[in-house]
Amino acid sequence: MLTEQVDQDLKEAMKSKDTVKVSTLRMFKAAEKNAAIDKKKPNLDDNECLSLISKLVKQRRESIEEFKKGNRQDLVQTEEAEIKVLQSYLPQALGDQEIDRMIEEAIKETGASKRSDMSKVMKIVMQKSAGRADGSVLSQKVAAKLQ
Repeated sequence: MLTEQVDQDLKEAMKSKDTVKVSTLRMFKAAEKNAAIDKKKPNLDDNECLSLISKLVKQRRESIEEFKKGNRQDLVQTEEAEIKVLQSYLPQALGDQEIDRMIEEAIKETGASKRSDMSKVMKIVMQKSAGRADGSVLSQKVAAKLQ
């Protein structure tokens, strides 16, 4: 399981005194525990963990934009280091062709033809992509196909 891998990596990071990795993994474990409590489950499954990691990466990217506006390069570097650690747990990102193919399949599967059918298509595409593609990119591509 992904959480077991994170636990093992946290132990190794602590032994090697990798402070960035230790703090990032601890932050993930806290977020994972909070999400499990919210869902009234003892633990999250791997898909839920991947979704959580994607969410944390997205938060870091948004923070980077704000820190750049505030001219805080030190904080930008910290956030970028955290993104690297988190992304190491995500599966390989989908390419544009794979995303387009997945969207076409979902459109055929749902029979979607207009923009009001977008939510049906997005539901399927988000499940199939499972953290391997940014939701906003998927949304833009689906919207473009359903014009």
